[in-house]
Amino acid sequence: MSEQQFYHALKVDKDKCFGCTHCMNVCPTDAIRIRDGVASIRKNWCVDCGECMKACPVDAFYVEQDDFEKIFNFKYRVAILPSVFIGQFSKSIKECEIIDILKGLGFTHVVPAEATVDVINESMLEELESDREKPMISAFCPSIVRLIQVRFPGLVNNIIPIKPPIDSTALYYRQLLLEEGKDFDDIGIFYVTPCASKIATVKSPVGDDSSNVDGVINMDFLYNKVFHVLNNRSESADNCDYTVPYLSPKGLNWSLTDGEASHMKGRCLAIDEIHNVISFLEKVENDEIINVDFLELRACDQSCAGGVLLTENRFLTVERIKNRADRINASGKYVQNISAAHKQTIKDKSDVGKIEPRSMMVLDEDMGMALKKMERVRRMMCYLPGIDCGACGAPSCESLAKDIVRKEAHLSNCVFLQRMMEKTKKLDPQHSIRIIEKSWGKDRLDKDCKKKGAKNDSF
Repeated sequence: MSEQQFYHALKVDKDKCFGCTHCMNVCPTDAIRIRDGVASIRKNWCVDCGECMKACPVDAFYVEQDDFEKIFNFKYRVAILPSVFIGQFSKSIKECEIIDILKGLGFTHVVPAEATVDVINESMLEELESDREKPMISAFCPSIVRLIQVRFPGLVNNIIPIKPPIDSTALYYRQLLLEEGKDFDDIGIFYVTPCASKIATVKSPVGDDSSNVDGVINMDFLYNKVFHVLNNRSESADNCDYTVPYLSPKGLNWSLTDGEASHMKGRCLAIDEIHNVISFLEKVENDEIINVDFLELRACDQSCAGGVLLTENRFLTVERIKNRADRINASGKYVQNISAAHKQTIKDKSDVGKIEPRSMMVLDEDMGMALKKMERVRRMMCYLPGIDCGACGAPSCESLAKDIVRKEAHLSNCVFLQRMMEKTKKLDPQHSIRIIEKSWGKDRLDKDCKKKGAKNDSF
């Protein structure tokens, strides 16, 4: 696993990208460089957090999904639906209405993704009692798991090796259908994803060879379909009045900030937004934070309500979900009909395989050589200006220095050093132009009134 590349759902549309560096500057793992005038993602550094997609002013980043028509390859088509999808709709829209529309679009079964949170929570609490290193860290958010593998490899053993509800719910519901006499090959399980990282974890799950999910549908795509139906129906079409199975207050809140931490024991903290997480993990790594039992870490602001594939405002989504949870809790109309035998099956198969460190950001696997290379980086920083302008195509001067040590760049990539080298006749001006063109493209320095912010801006 440690030698394989991560699968990535985030892609760059090279026809749209114009190399503005917004994405490069917000990437938490320095995974983006500008080459030939467009953003380039280092696959083994990227954690699919989606920060680049949020920052892009021209929507050059997009998230791959499976073709929706793929669901019709199966006789029984199951949608695993996260609570944040329901949170996209106002309180006037009933949960059963949303389920009925999804079935009208082609799904034969719709089940809340958080249907198995009670069982998962039990397994996590049992793990919390073990002698595993503390603070124990939830494996719920795939971007956080990958972030720890890449940037904090010393903390991989702190991750609780319990699968998130997506996989357990898919496993459970497939088992239900098999027990009803359905053929395995006739069952297709599709997850409606709020983010890129959950696509990545379905396509190449950390610690496992395969996922229980057969495909992924982007939430924004499906939301637009449901919204279109709601917008074009007659008022009399709203006639459903049933309780959606497995939709519980705990399940609704599970994917929000503090959804897990509030159900764990001891000193538990919930941190969202990936840069906040990085700042906190640096303190954990340096032993500045002690006596914490459990950490719920989420890459997105407001957790899954802030996923890049959600259409509605994340704060409104949180409010709507909490209001729905309170209403369902007050009514008492929710049932988790998971038998003791099924619970045991889920628990028996909830363990994640070994999570390997993926310290791709280190300069060398050999510690002695890594120290020597770091010394070279420090020497090169004596010459670089340290203003982190990004004009070299790297996010900072230190990143450029490390790229040079990795033999992926040269000191002459720095535009300031280029001027100094031209002044001392160590660099031919024409060669200097070629260096700039390698990062920014041949026509980048030509007059162009159509670029963003210019006179004829059409973005």
